[in-house]
Amino acid sequence: MSYLLVKQNVGEFNKWKSLYDKHSDTRKASGSKGARVFRNASNPNETVLLFEWNNIENARKFTQSDELRLRMQEAGVTGQPDYYFLDEVERTSA
Repeated sequence: MSYLLVKQNVGEFNKWKSLYDKHSDTRKASGSKGARVFRNASNPNETVLLFEWNNIENARKFTQSDELRLRMQEAGVTGQPDYYFLDEVERTSA
């Protein structure tokens, strides 16, 4: 399984989340199979997203798209997000 982990800061979480939710069809069309959204307990404007993606190549294309850059700017993402492209190796029970 392929994953995309994104760590980013947002100016205002609720504004960002609303626009993130509206962008779901574009993510799905680009290969996203869903995500888990996290907030840093010590810094609630830092978000971490773990997407399951159909393949790494499509995840890379998505992160490099002009549309994503525009949507992130509109949503109030501050600074440059960190992207990690991950291949699942194993799931453990604990």
